[in-house]
Amino acid sequence: MRESDREQSPVAPDGKPQSEQPRWRHDFPIDWPEDNYIARRDFTKFLVLTSLAFTAGQFWIGFQNILRRRRGEPPVRLIAEADSIPISGAVTFAYPGEHDPCVLVRLDETTFIAFSQECTHLSCSVVPEPETRCFRCPCHEGSFEISTGRPIAGPPRRPLARVRLEFKQGRVYASGVEERMT
Repeated sequence: MRESDREQSPVAPDGKPQSEQPRWRHDFPIDWPEDNYIARRDFTKFLVLTSLAFTAGQFWIGFQNILRRRRGEPPVRLIAEADSIPISGAVTFAYPGEHDPCVLVRLDETTFIAFSQECTHLSCSVVPEPETRCFRCPCHEGSFEISTGRPIAGPPRRPLARVRLEFKQGRVYASGVEERMT
């Protein structure tokens, strides 16, 4: 037997014939002649179909975003009576949906602020700390400025979403959400 023929013949490292080899050795061959190559045409077809799927996914995300924007402003919703919240006190509420946690903080006699209670890093609940003038995320020690929602420490890079407030007859209402990226 020539040397080049010996390289081409499938011989297992243990020397046993192919019929006595375990199943995994047939599925994962280590010899060149036994290995099944993927043709360039099949590989190109795989790349094109995968790219098409990713492109369709991006269009779907864009379409969902357009629909979300067309739904309009969320309804005005009562949060609390202004006098029922003490200075440096906080009230949690859900807005615009029932699964969107928010927090209203009274900073002084006339200043109220409201933000989403979800940290922009990993959506942990932020805790208002009016005495230190910040919202603190206990998960990764992130902090946000209490008056603007801007991140000041930790891993968060985006500010908290601000809830617009309206005041009517001594009551505090949520009237919209301002998503900010910087």
